[in-house]
Order: sequence, then structure tokens, then C-alpha cells
Amino acid sequence: MRLRMAARLVRGLLVAISATGLMASAQAQEKKIKIGVVFDLTGPLAGGGSELGYIGAKIILDHFAKTGVEGYKIEAVYADAQSKPDIAINESVRLLEQEKVDMVLGFFSSAQCVPVAARVEQLKKFMWMTTCISSAVFNEKGYKYVFRPQASGDQFGMMTMDFIAQNAKAKFDKEPKDVRVAIIHEDGAYGVDVSRGNEAGAKKAGFNVVMKEGYSATAPDLSALVTKLKRAKPDVIFHTGYNPDITLLLRQAREQGLKFGALMGHGAGYGVYEKLKEGMGADATYIFNTDPISIWLANQKTMDPKLPPVIKMVGEEFDKIRPGVAIRSAHVGIGASNTYVFMSDVLPRAIKKYGGVDPDALRKAALDTDIPEGGTMLGFGVKFYGEGTPMAGQNERSFPVVIQYIDDKSSVVWPKSQAQREAVLPLPKGTTYSNQ
Repeated sequence: MRLRMAARLVRGLLVAISATGLMASAQAQEKKIKIGVVFDLTGPLAGGGSELGYIGAKIILDHFAKTGVEGYKIEAVYADAQSKPDIAINESVRLLEQEKVDMVLGFFSSAQCVPVAARVEQLKKFMWMTTCISSAVFNEKGYKYVFRPQASGDQFGMMTMDFIAQNAKAKFDKEPKDVRVAIIHEDGAYGVDVSRGNEAGAKKAGFNVVMKEGYSATAPDLSALVTKLKRAKPDVIFHTGYNPDITLLLRQAREQGLKFGALMGHGAGYGVYEKLKEGMGADATYIFNTDPISIWLANQKTMDPKLPPVIKMVGEEFDKIRPGVAIRSAHVGIGASNTYVFMSDVLPRAIKKYGGVDPDALRKAALDTDIPEGGTMLGFGVKFYGEGTPMAGQNERSFPVVIQYIDDKSSVVWPKSQAQREAVLPLPKGTTYSNQ
């Protein structure tokens, strides 16, 4: 009798131990973060830089999927915004509500970021933007769960104006007040925001603004815009566009004989040299682009020593995906660096300090971020404007640089602290668009 009771007791203990083990195993399996990743993999924005940003982000996510973060598994769920704001919103909501992701990450187009941010905040979920730049995402919105380490659009517009202002006398032999500038832009959130920065910078410099006009990025014909530019006779054109609108504009400018001294681009399509070269051939040489610095051009001597090996890894992985590319687009590095900041800085803190990966833990961890200059692959630091400020959620330490394409290479030419070579200004005599 006693033996039977002892046997039953042992069996009961074994069942209890087994159940406890199964529960522990289930709990261990539950320790993961699901990240919804949204980029444009089809449509015009894909070739304009979105797919490259996706590749950079995915390289980093794949890297951390192998190692995990503080005992949490990393699971990425990808969605294609198809270059359409409504689909970006729908896919973000689907990922959050149906796929049960813990957060959304990515986003290339400002026209998508503005409405998606509003929807994500409404749902009280967490959003981490790697690429879009419009100030309108944050300005006076008071968001709590939306963050962006990327530079903002007004910074882009101000940077290019300052570059020309500081070089007006030396390069154009003109005082700033005598420099004729034209500001043209696609009429979405991205183009409008950068153009406002251009306007503010032009006013500060005292430039003679001879033309300012927006257009639809999907316009099939930009010849009327080119005609107006010809009449305005600008020394410098400040252009914010995607692609194929950039290629269309410059092809029609060539056909109509438009002449100018310099073309200043602002990210997006201007950050994809392969597309510029494909559409313009040799005329892509001497174009300027403003973007966060390419991670392969950033000064590694002043960088956190743990970052150069990551940059090397990103480059090697990208070369496997896109072998033979003449210039690795800055968009790849932007996607990679801004994703890495989240994975290596924000996420570990959320888990260790705030107990997990729910929206409030991620929000608090993001607000604690305090990375000095040189602490990211893009060279800048990260500190977010806090709640109650006009740009709450925006990185206050980010900045773009001006690069120039010469002989299938990109080099930083401004600001001086980051410059790798002297800028070629104005366009050399004998080149297609030169007004000399």
C-alpha cells in the first residue's frame, strides 16, 4: 500500500516537474520582439532609394536575428508599401493588429511617414523611422511613441543654401545678393519641407530667388517647368525630387538647352547614383546631393571603435546582394545605421531597464538615448527632443552633408569639418548644362 502511494507521489511530482518545464520553455519561447518593417519594394519609390534603405535595414535585422538581444529573439515581418501612402498606412495597421508585431520600423517616403505616424500614435504603438525626413511628421504634434534618428528636411534645405552662400564669392565671384537661385520641388510632404528650408536659407543668405515652384512627382511631362527655368536664368538650381522625375526633368532640360552653374539635390533620388547615371550618363558628374553622410565616407578615426567592423560587414553583405555597384548609396547606410541604433542602444535598454518590449518600455528607452557625435555609423549623435517640445521624437543631434559625384565617386564637400575634397563649382565649361 505504502509502495503504491509512494509511486503515485513520484508520478505526480514528475508530472508537476514536466509541466513546470513546459511552462518555462513556453515562457522562454515567448521572449521575442516582432518588428514590422515597411519600405517600398515596388513602384517608383523603390528605385528612388526605398529598396536600398530596406536592404540596409534588413542586413542589420538579419545580423541581430542570429544573436538575439538580451535573451530576446528578433523576428522581422516585412511589408511592401508599393510607393502609396494609403497602402503604407494599411500595411502598418495590419502588421500591428493582425501580425501582432511589437513595433513598426522603416519608411522611406515623407508622404507616408506623416499619416502613418499619426495612425501609429493613435494606436499607442511604437514607430521607429529610419529614412523619411519631413519636419511635418513631428512639428507641434506632441507624439509620445514616434521617433526618428534621421535628419529633418529643413536641415537639408538649410545645408545646401549655406554651402552656396559660403562659396558664392570664391566660386561664382558674386556676392550672395547677386546669386540667382531657383527652388523647385515635388509637391509632397518631403519636397515642401525641404523647399521651406531652402527658402529660409535663401533669406538668411540674401540670395536673389528668381523662381520657386512645385510639381507632381508623377507628372509625365516637365517641359513647362524647364521653360520657366530657362526664363529665370538661375545660377544655382535647388531641386528636391524622387526618380524618375529627376531623370525626366534633366533629360528635358538637356533637350531644351537649359543652362546653370550648379544643381543641388536633396536626398531621395539624388542619393541613388546608379539611377542618375543610368538616366543621364556622363551628365551625372558634378551633381551635388545632400544626405546624411554615406557610412563608407564617414571619418572612422573619430567614430566609436565598435562601429567600423559593422560598416565593413554591411558593405560586404550589400556587395553580395548588389555586386558591381559603382557607389554604394547613402540610403543603404542610412537604413543600416538608424536600424542599428535601435537594435544596439534602445532595445537592450528597454529590456534591461524597463522590463520588456511593450510600447511604453520602448518609448522610455528611446527618450534615454544619449549617443555623442561619432557614436553612429553616420557620424552624428542621437538625442531625442523630449515630450512638450515642438519636435518631440526628432533627433536633435543629426545633420546631413553635401556630397558631389565626380568620376563615378562620391566625396563630401561640405561642411568643411567633414570635407574630403574641394567642390567643383560652377559646372566646368563645355559640360552639357554649363552656363559659362
